Amino acid sequence: MYLKSFSRTLARIGTRALVMASPLLLAGCDLNFWRMDGHQSTIDVAGPVARSQRDLFYITCDVTFVIFIIVASVLAYATFKFRARTEADAHAEPPPQGHGNPLVEIGLIAGSVFALVIIAIPTLKAIWYTYDVPEAEKANAYEVTATASQWWFKFEYPKEQINGVGPLTTGNELVIPAGRPVRIQLRTADVIHSFWVPKLAGKVDMIPNRGNAIWMEADQPGYFWGQCAEYCGDSHAVMRFRVIALNEKDFAAWLSAQKEPARVVAAVAAGSPQAKAQFASYKINEYGFTPKWDPGASVTPLENWQQQQFPNKDENPALIAQGRKLFQEKTCIGCHTVRGHEGVGITGPNLTHVGARTTIAAGLLENTPDQLARWLRHPNQVKPGNKMYNGGYIDPKTGKANFTLTEEDITALVAYLSSLK
Repeated sequence: MYLKSFSRTLARIGTRALVMASPLLLAGCDLNFWRMDGHQSTIDVAGPVARSQRDLFYITCDVTFVIFIIVASVLAYATFKFRARTEADAHAEPPPQGHGNPLVEIGLIAGSVFALVIIAIPTLKAIWYTYDVPEAEKANAYEVTATASQWWFKFEYPKEQINGVGPLTTGNELVIPAGRPVRIQLRTADVIHSFWVPKLAGKVDMIPNRGNAIWMEADQPGYFWGQCAEYCGDSHAVMRFRVIALNEKDFAAWLSAQKEPARVVAAVAAGSPQAKAQFASYKINEYGFTPKWDPGASVTPLENWQQQQFPNKDENPALIAQGRKLFQEKTCIGCHTVRGHEGVGITGPNLTHVGARTTIAAGLLENTPDQLARWLRHPNQVKPGNKMYNGGYIDPKTGKANFTLTEEDITALVAYLSSLK
């Protein structure tokens, strides 16, 4: 009787819920969602580590789907078989109950163990495979060290030493060789962070005073999105980075260019007619390309990055020289390094070749003049709590301004930073 009553109630609730939810489901349906090929998709993967994790996910889904079908079928059978068709049925004696049947209980236990074994075997294989570079490929693995800070990533290349300086260092854009395993040593300068590039590998925590590592490999050249996946403070949600995979030739060329000191743009004489004309004609505007992820894109993200490596066509040497001077006067050199120019700071990202990066503010903004100006103008609005504002622009103890930037200053600084290719 209780089973019949329960089945009848369940059938009514289920039917009503389905009818009520259907319009909402249809209204929110986006066919693009089913493609699951977004920037941080874990289904549309591009490397062996992510592929191993995706395949394990599929196996788990297959097993749970079979369990769902069995349970749903039994429930549907009980619902329709024993539902009360008349008022008399609702008050009739319940049918024989199967509770305590040893065959049923042993079968359920055996079935559960079998399902767990099906999931456990590939899980253990995936854990061993993704833990470190396979033994046969270790000799070919490329080493990188990633250090997380609130809220940006520093990448160091231990094998790429620069005389008198140390290893090659970049910020927020990790460039790796495609088709080659890359072992990344994970460190943190403050709180717990988590390193995650969904299309290439799973997430691994970066824990204070504890070494950790992850390895990944890109099947082919490409441009990939990554982010911190562990809450780490005010701007955790906008702590992002990029991974750029290049073929062997392009990667070698990139390393060679990055080892060079900061680029110097030949200046014209201050106060000359040429200098005055350059100042008058300069303005902050967008670059002449549209990223692929926007409608009507003309280039792919990787092509976008490749274009970013070349000097801007409308460079203004006099304004760049003014920006370099401001970079010193406004104490930017205390937190940032521009190798070959001024600055030995390590609090903020290395800016030696910042103009060649596609993003700024730890992967949050596209590296265009207008976005760079926005970042310099209102850093605390773009990324709340960042150290460039608290401690740089503003003294956190007194709340008073350490310095201010006029629109002319910002224009000059944008010109200088954009020239650092």
